[in-house]
Amino acid sequence: MTISNEFGFGTQIRKSPYFDATVRWGATGFSVYNHMYIPRDFGNPEENFWNLVNHAILCDVAVERQVEITGPDAAKFVQLLTPRDLSNCAVGQCKYVLLTNAQGGILNDPILLRLAENHFWISLADSDVLFWAQGLAVNSGLDVQICEPDVSPLQLQGPKSVKVMQALFGDSILDLKYYWLREYDLDGIPLIVSRTGWSSELGYELYLRDASQGDVLWEKIMAAGAPFGLKPGHTSSIRRIEGGMLSYHADMDINTNPYELGLDRLIDLDGDFDFVGKSALQRIRTTGIAKQHVGLIINGPAIKGPNTRFWALEKDGRTVGKVTSAVYSPRLEQNIALAMVDADVAALDTELLVYMPDGQTSAIVVPKPFYDPKKQLAVS
Repeated sequence: MTISNEFGFGTQIRKSPYFDATVRWGATGFSVYNHMYIPRDFGNPEENFWNLVNHAILCDVAVERQVEITGPDAAKFVQLLTPRDLSNCAVGQCKYVLLTNAQGGILNDPILLRLAENHFWISLADSDVLFWAQGLAVNSGLDVQICEPDVSPLQLQGPKSVKVMQALFGDSILDLKYYWLREYDLDGIPLIVSRTGWSSELGYELYLRDASQGDVLWEKIMAAGAPFGLKPGHTSSIRRIEGGMLSYHADMDINTNPYELGLDRLIDLDGDFDFVGKSALQRIRTTGIAKQHVGLIINGPAIKGPNTRFWALEKDGRTVGKVTSAVYSPRLEQNIALAMVDADVAALDTELLVYMPDGQTSAIVVPKPFYDPKKQLAVS
Protein backbone atom coordinates (compact mmCIF):
# COMPACT_ATOMS: atom_id res chain seq x y z
CA MET A 1 0.00 0.00 0.00
CA THR A 2 1.32 3.44 -0.93
CA ILE A 3 0.87 6.22 1.60
CA SER A 4 0.85 9.73 0.16
CA ASN A 5 2.92 12.40 1.92
CA GLU A 6 0.92 15.23 0.39
CA PHE A 7 -1.33 17.21 2.70
CA GLY A 8 -4.24 19.33 1.59
CA PHE A 9 -5.23 22.71 2.98
CA GLY A 10 -8.84 22.66 4.15
CA THR A 11 -11.19 25.39 5.23
CA GLN A 12 -11.26 24.25 8.87
CA ILE A 13 -7.78 25.68 9.43
CA ARG A 14 -7.39 29.36 8.62
CA LYS A 15 -4.82 30.78 6.22
CA SER A 16 -2.98 33.98 7.05
CA PRO A 17 -3.18 37.08 4.85
CA TYR A 18 0.39 36.25 3.76
CA PHE A 19 -0.25 32.60 2.87
CA ASP A 20 -0.15 33.00 -0.92
CA ALA A 21 2.90 35.26 -0.71
CA THR A 22 4.83 32.75 1.38
CA VAL A 23 4.06 29.99 -1.13
CA ARG A 24 5.27 32.22 -3.97
CA TRP A 25 8.45 32.93 -2.06
CA GLY A 26 9.28 29.28 -1.48
CA ALA A 27 7.50 27.95 1.60
CA THR A 28 7.44 24.17 1.28
CA GLY A 29 6.13 23.07 4.67
CA PHE A 30 3.49 24.26 7.12
CA SER A 31 2.26 23.33 10.57
CA VAL A 32 -0.77 24.45 12.58
CA TYR A 33 -0.62 27.02 15.40
CA ASN A 34 -3.62 28.75 16.95
CA HIS A 35 -5.86 27.04 14.37
CA MET A 36 -3.92 28.58 11.48
CA TYR A 37 -1.28 27.43 9.02
CA ILE A 38 2.22 28.73 9.67
CA PRO A 39 5.17 28.33 7.25
CA ARG A 40 7.84 26.11 8.85
CA ASP A 41 10.12 25.37 5.90
CA PHE A 42 11.81 27.64 3.41
CA GLY A 43 14.61 25.18 2.71
CA ASN A 44 17.71 24.45 4.78
CA PRO A 45 17.13 25.48 8.45
CA GLU A 46 20.82 26.27 8.89
CA GLU A 47 20.65 28.63 5.92
CA ASN A 48 17.60 30.26 7.51
CA PHE A 49 19.60 30.63 10.74
CA TRP A 50 22.57 32.28 9.00
CA ASN A 51 20.23 34.59 7.06
CA LEU A 52 18.74 35.64 10.40
CA VAL A 53 21.98 36.26 12.30
CA ASN A 54 23.89 37.88 9.42
CA HIS A 55 21.22 39.74 7.46
CA ALA A 56 17.43 39.65 8.00
CA ILE A 57 14.43 37.40 7.50
CA LEU A 58 10.71 38.08 7.11
CA CYS A 59 8.43 35.60 8.89
CA ASP A 60 4.69 35.12 8.62
CA VAL A 61 3.57 34.97 12.26
CA ALA A 62 -0.08 35.88 11.73
CA VAL A 63 -0.74 32.82 13.91
CA GLU A 64 0.15 35.06 16.86
CA ARG A 65 -3.50 35.97 17.23
CA GLN A 66 -4.52 39.00 19.26
CA VAL A 67 -6.98 39.11 22.11
CA GLU A 68 -8.23 42.69 22.20
CA ILE A 69 -9.45 44.07 25.54
CA THR A 70 -11.18 47.45 25.67
CA GLY A 71 -13.65 49.25 27.90
CA PRO A 72 -13.56 51.36 31.08
CA ASP A 73 -12.14 48.50 33.18
CA ALA A 74 -9.70 47.14 30.58
CA ALA A 75 -6.59 47.85 32.66
CA LYS A 76 -8.08 46.22 35.77
CA PHE A 77 -9.10 43.15 33.78
CA VAL A 78 -5.71 42.71 32.10
CA GLN A 79 -4.06 42.82 35.53
CA LEU A 80 -6.43 40.06 36.64
CA LEU A 81 -4.93 37.79 33.97
CA THR A 82 -1.25 38.00 34.94
CA PRO A 83 0.98 37.93 38.04
CA ARG A 84 3.22 40.63 36.56
CA ASP A 85 2.67 44.10 38.01
CA LEU A 86 1.37 46.26 35.16
CA SER A 87 1.05 49.51 37.12
CA ASN A 88 4.07 50.92 35.29
CA CYS A 89 3.01 49.76 31.81
CA ALA A 90 2.66 52.99 29.86
CA VAL A 91 0.60 53.63 26.75
CA GLY A 92 2.81 52.62 23.83
CA GLN A 93 4.71 50.01 25.83
CA CYS A 94 4.92 46.23 25.47
CA LYS A 95 5.48 43.67 28.24
CA TYR A 96 6.30 39.96 28.24
CA VAL A 97 3.77 38.42 30.62
CA LEU A 98 2.54 35.07 31.85
CA LEU A 99 -1.14 34.19 32.08
CA THR A 100 -1.89 31.80 34.95
CA ASN A 101 -4.84 29.68 36.04
CA ALA A 102 -6.15 29.07 39.55
CA GLN A 103 -3.47 26.43 40.19
CA GLY A 104 -0.66 28.75 39.12
CA GLY A 105 -0.20 26.87 35.84
CA ILE A 106 0.80 28.81 32.74
CA LEU A 107 -1.93 29.23 30.12
CA ASN A 108 0.16 31.34 27.74
CA ASP A 109 3.24 33.57 27.65
CA PRO A 110 2.21 36.41 25.34
CA ILE A 111 3.42 39.90 24.63
CA LEU A 112 1.06 42.52 26.02
CA LEU A 113 0.72 45.71 23.97
CA ARG A 114 -0.91 48.83 25.42
CA LEU A 115 -2.28 50.87 22.55
CA ALA A 116 -4.26 53.36 24.65
CA GLU A 117 -5.35 53.93 28.24
CA ASN A 118 -8.05 51.27 27.98
CA HIS A 119 -7.00 49.42 24.83
CA PHE A 120 -4.79 46.32 25.03
CA TRP A 121 -3.71 43.51 22.74
CA ILE A 122 -2.48 40.18 24.04
CA SER A 123 -0.27 38.70 21.30
CA LEU A 124 -0.58 34.98 21.85
CA ALA A 125 1.52 31.89 21.85
CA ASP A 126 -0.39 28.72 20.94
CA SER A 127 -3.50 28.35 23.15
CA ASP A 128 -7.15 29.42 23.24
CA VAL A 129 -6.83 32.43 25.52
CA LEU A 130 -9.70 34.26 23.79
CA PHE A 131 -12.14 31.75 25.32
CA TRP A 132 -10.43 31.94 28.71
CA ALA A 133 -10.57 35.74 28.78
CA GLN A 134 -14.19 35.92 27.64
CA GLY A 135 -15.20 33.33 30.23
CA LEU A 136 -13.32 35.10 33.00
CA ALA A 137 -14.96 38.40 32.09
CA VAL A 138 -18.48 37.01 32.52
CA ASN A 139 -18.26 36.87 36.31
CA SER A 140 -15.57 39.50 36.87
CA GLY A 141 -17.97 42.39 37.43
CA LEU A 142 -15.76 44.50 35.15
CA ASP A 143 -16.90 46.53 32.16
CA VAL A 144 -14.80 45.17 29.29
CA GLN A 145 -15.21 44.06 25.69
CA ILE A 146 -13.07 41.14 24.48
CA CYS A 147 -12.66 40.02 20.88
CA GLU A 148 -10.18 38.88 18.24
CA PRO A 149 -9.48 41.88 16.00
CA ASP A 150 -8.42 41.91 12.35
CA VAL A 151 -4.70 41.96 13.17
CA SER A 152 -1.99 39.83 11.56
CA PRO A 153 1.67 40.27 12.55
CA LEU A 154 4.84 39.77 10.55
CA GLN A 155 8.28 39.46 12.10
CA LEU A 156 11.21 41.25 10.48
CA GLN A 157 14.26 40.04 12.39
CA GLY A 158 18.04 40.22 12.09
CA PRO A 159 20.82 42.81 12.32
CA LYS A 160 19.85 44.48 9.04
CA SER A 161 16.16 44.69 9.90
CA VAL A 162 16.67 48.28 11.00
CA LYS A 163 17.94 49.17 7.51
CA VAL A 164 14.83 47.65 5.96
CA MET A 165 12.58 49.49 8.41
CA GLN A 166 14.40 52.74 7.72
CA ALA A 167 13.79 52.27 4.00
CA LEU A 168 10.10 51.71 4.68
CA PHE A 169 9.37 54.27 7.39
CA GLY A 170 12.22 56.76 7.35
CA ASP A 171 14.46 57.85 10.20
CA SER A 172 11.60 58.07 12.70
CA ILE A 173 11.91 54.33 13.23
CA LEU A 174 15.40 54.73 14.68
CA ASP A 175 14.19 56.01 18.05
CA LEU A 176 11.60 53.27 18.61
CA LYS A 177 12.81 51.70 21.85
CA TYR A 178 13.00 48.00 22.70
CA TYR A 179 9.56 46.74 23.79
CA TRP A 180 7.73 49.87 22.68
CA LEU A 181 5.24 50.32 19.83
CA ARG A 182 4.16 52.99 17.40
CA GLU A 183 1.31 53.42 14.92
CA TYR A 184 2.18 53.87 11.25
CA ASP A 185 0.41 54.26 7.94
CA LEU A 186 2.53 52.76 5.17
CA ASP A 187 1.12 54.02 1.87
CA GLY A 188 -2.41 53.43 3.15
CA ILE A 189 -1.61 50.21 5.01
CA PRO A 190 -2.53 50.58 8.72
CA LEU A 191 0.11 49.12 11.06
CA ILE A 192 1.25 48.91 14.63
CA VAL A 193 5.04 48.43 14.73
CA SER A 194 6.83 47.14 17.83
CA ARG A 195 10.49 46.52 18.69
CA THR A 196 9.84 42.91 19.63
CA GLY A 197 10.28 39.45 18.15
CA TRP A 198 10.90 35.78 18.79
CA SER A 199 14.50 35.50 17.65
CA SER A 200 16.88 36.97 20.29
CA GLU A 201 18.10 39.28 17.50
CA LEU A 202 17.42 42.91 16.68
CA GLY A 203 13.98 42.93 15.17
CA TYR A 204 10.50 44.33 14.68
CA GLU A 205 6.94 43.07 14.50
CA LEU A 206 4.53 44.68 12.06
CA TYR A 207 0.88 44.21 13.05
CA LEU A 208 -1.27 44.57 9.95
CA ARG A 209 -4.74 45.93 10.75
CA ASP A 210 -6.36 45.12 7.39
CA ALA A 211 -6.06 41.51 6.21
CA SER A 212 -6.99 42.44 2.65
CA GLN A 213 -3.60 44.16 2.27
CA GLY A 214 -1.46 41.22 3.40
CA ASP A 215 -0.06 40.39 -0.03
CA VAL A 216 0.77 44.01 -0.77
CA LEU A 217 2.53 44.46 2.58
CA TRP A 218 4.64 41.31 2.16
CA GLU A 219 5.84 42.34 -1.31
CA LYS A 220 6.53 45.91 -0.19
CA ILE A 221 8.76 44.70 2.65
CA MET A 222 10.61 42.18 0.49
CA ALA A 223 11.28 44.84 -2.15
CA ALA A 224 12.59 47.29 0.45
CA GLY A 225 14.80 44.58 1.94
CA ALA A 226 16.36 43.30 -1.27
CA PRO A 227 19.44 45.62 -1.09
CA PHE A 228 20.09 44.39 2.47
CA GLY A 229 19.92 40.65 1.81
CA LEU A 230 16.41 40.14 3.24
CA LYS A 231 15.12 36.59 2.74
CA PRO A 232 11.76 34.96 3.49
CA GLY A 233 12.10 32.69 6.48
CA HIS A 234 10.59 31.00 9.48
CA THR A 235 11.14 31.38 13.20
CA SER A 236 14.50 29.75 13.86
CA SER A 237 14.56 26.91 16.40
CA ILE A 238 18.35 27.17 16.43
CA ARG A 239 18.42 30.84 17.36
CA ARG A 240 15.58 30.76 19.85
CA ILE A 241 17.14 27.82 21.74
CA GLU A 242 20.53 29.56 21.66
CA GLY A 243 18.76 32.51 23.27
CA GLY A 244 16.96 30.35 25.84
CA MET A 245 13.58 31.51 24.52
CA LEU A 246 10.71 29.30 25.66
CA SER A 247 8.11 27.69 23.42
CA TYR A 248 4.61 27.06 24.76
CA HIS A 249 3.57 23.37 24.62
CA ALA A 250 7.26 22.41 24.44
CA ASP A 251 9.12 24.08 27.31
CA MET A 252 6.00 24.83 29.36
CA ASP A 253 2.32 24.11 29.50
CA ILE A 254 -0.70 24.37 31.80
CA ASN A 255 1.05 22.09 34.34
CA THR A 256 4.15 24.30 34.54
CA ASN A 257 4.42 27.15 37.03
CA PRO A 258 6.59 30.27 36.62
CA TYR A 259 8.98 29.34 39.43
CA GLU A 260 9.96 26.13 37.66
CA LEU A 261 11.05 28.24 34.69
CA GLY A 262 13.03 30.68 36.80
CA LEU A 263 10.64 33.49 35.84
CA ASP A 264 10.24 34.89 39.34
CA ARG A 265 10.77 38.40 37.93
CA LEU A 266 7.36 38.13 36.24
CA ILE A 267 5.54 37.48 39.53
CA ASP A 268 4.56 40.10 42.10
CA LEU A 269 2.86 38.39 45.02
CA ASP A 270 3.22 41.35 47.36
CA GLY A 271 1.60 43.94 45.11
CA ASP A 272 -1.73 45.55 45.97
CA PHE A 273 -3.64 43.77 43.20
CA ASP A 274 -5.29 40.42 42.66
CA PHE A 275 -4.87 37.99 39.78
CA VAL A 276 -5.94 34.46 38.93
CA GLY A 277 -3.59 32.00 40.63
CA LYS A 278 -2.21 34.35 43.28
CA SER A 279 -2.92 32.08 46.27
CA ALA A 280 -1.52 29.05 44.44
CA LEU A 281 1.71 30.87 43.57
CA GLN A 282 2.01 32.06 47.17
CA ARG A 283 1.89 28.41 48.28
CA ILE A 284 4.45 27.39 45.67
CA ARG A 285 6.79 30.19 46.76
CA THR A 286 6.57 28.89 50.33
CA THR A 287 6.89 25.16 49.65
CA GLY A 288 9.40 25.38 46.80
CA ILE A 289 9.52 23.58 43.47
CA ALA A 290 10.11 19.95 42.61
CA LYS A 291 11.15 20.59 38.99
CA GLN A 292 13.40 23.12 37.30
CA HIS A 293 14.05 24.16 33.72
CA VAL A 294 17.73 23.99 32.71
CA GLY A 295 20.10 24.17 29.79
CA LEU A 296 21.91 21.10 28.47
CA ILE A 297 24.82 20.31 26.19
CA ILE A 298 24.15 16.92 24.59
CA ASN A 299 27.18 14.92 23.55
CA GLY A 300 27.47 13.03 20.28
CA PRO A 301 27.04 13.78 16.58
CA ALA A 302 24.95 16.70 15.37
CA ILE A 303 21.20 16.29 15.97
CA LYS A 304 19.29 16.16 12.70
CA GLY A 305 16.81 18.99 13.11
CA PRO A 306 14.90 19.96 16.29
CA ASN A 307 13.34 17.24 18.43
CA THR A 308 9.72 16.44 17.63
CA ARG A 309 9.06 14.56 20.87
CA PHE A 310 10.27 14.73 24.45
CA TRP A 311 13.41 12.70 25.23
CA ALA A 312 13.68 11.04 28.62
CA LEU A 313 16.52 11.96 30.99
CA GLU A 314 17.98 9.56 33.53
CA LYS A 315 20.35 9.78 36.48
CA ASP A 316 21.66 6.72 38.36
CA GLY A 317 18.96 4.53 36.84
CA ARG A 318 16.14 6.93 37.73
CA THR A 319 14.07 8.95 35.26
CA VAL A 320 14.61 12.57 36.28
CA GLY A 321 13.04 14.65 33.51
CA LYS A 322 12.77 15.28 29.80
CA VAL A 323 14.40 17.27 27.04
CA THR A 324 11.83 19.86 25.95
CA SER A 325 13.69 21.54 23.04
CA ALA A 326 16.89 20.40 21.33
CA VAL A 327 18.84 21.35 18.23
CA TYR A 328 22.35 21.47 16.79
CA SER A 329 23.84 24.96 16.75
CA PRO A 330 26.21 25.41 13.78
CA ARG A 331 27.62 28.55 15.37
CA LEU A 332 28.42 26.89 18.71
CA GLU A 333 29.15 23.54 17.04
CA GLN A 334 27.26 21.77 19.81
CA ASN A 335 23.95 20.08 20.47
CA ILE A 336 22.09 22.44 22.78
CA ALA A 337 18.87 21.77 24.61
CA LEU A 338 16.35 22.99 27.16
CA ALA A 339 15.04 20.47 29.67
CA MET A 340 12.72 20.11 32.66
CA VAL A 341 14.38 18.05 35.39
CA ASP A 342 13.93 17.12 39.04
CA ALA A 343 15.24 19.94 41.21
CA ASP A 344 17.81 17.67 42.88
CA VAL A 345 19.66 17.15 39.56
CA ALA A 346 19.42 20.75 38.28
CA ALA A 347 22.83 21.93 39.52
CA LEU A 348 25.33 23.06 36.90
CA ASP A 349 27.72 20.36 35.64
CA THR A 350 25.36 17.52 36.60
CA GLU A 351 25.74 14.68 34.08
CA LEU A 352 22.58 13.01 32.78
CA LEU A 353 21.74 10.23 30.36
CA VAL A 354 19.57 11.17 27.36
CA TYR A 355 17.38 8.64 25.54
CA MET A 356 17.14 9.78 21.91
CA PRO A 357 15.33 8.02 19.04
CA ASP A 358 18.60 6.59 17.68
CA GLY A 359 20.14 5.64 21.02
CA GLN A 360 21.36 7.08 24.27
CA THR A 361 24.12 9.56 25.07
CA SER A 362 25.26 11.80 27.88
CA ALA A 363 24.44 15.42 28.59
CA ILE A 364 25.59 18.02 31.09
CA VAL A 365 23.62 20.80 32.78
CA VAL A 366 24.89 24.23 31.71
CA PRO A 367 23.80 27.88 32.08
CA LYS A 368 21.25 29.35 29.68
CA PRO A 369 21.00 31.27 27.42
CA PHE A 370 23.75 29.64 25.38
CA TYR A 371 24.56 32.77 23.35
CA ASP A 372 24.38 36.51 24.09
CA PRO A 373 23.07 35.90 27.63
CA LYS A 374 22.40 39.60 28.32
CA LYS A 375 20.28 39.97 25.14
CA GLN A 376 22.49 42.78 23.88
CA LEU A 377 21.73 41.97 20.24
CA ALA A 378 17.97 42.30 20.66
CA VAL A 379 18.22 45.49 22.69
CA SER A 380 20.82 47.20 20.47
